[in-house]
Amino acid sequence: MKKIYKLTDEKKHEDRVLEAVKNDIRKYVKREKKKELPDKKSMYWDFDCKIGSNAATAKAVDFEVLIKELDSIKSTGATECYVEILAKPVNKPLKDSETNEEADVK
Repeated sequence: MKKIYKLTDEKKHEDRVLEAVKNDIRKYVKREKKKELPDKKSMYWDFDCKIGSNAATAKAVDFEVLIKELDSIKSTGATECYVEILAKPVNKPLKDSETNEEADVK
């Protein structure tokens, strides 16, 4: 998802507009997580995120920090915000017990 959100609306309070943007982002992530993974046992969905006042100044952030960055952009007085979220399947890290079992088998 690559989208420019307007952070102001003359008919709505600014806080409600910001909450609507956050809700839209959370809905998108929830929808993406429901998609089928190539290998359910060893993979999970990860997200490459960028956020900024426009596409040229967008910086890469972790998904956990995305909402906080949105708040900080709003506090600077920006009227719109660029958000880019791309889902990608990632292999789960191996646990220590799994690596020990594999070593015993060999």
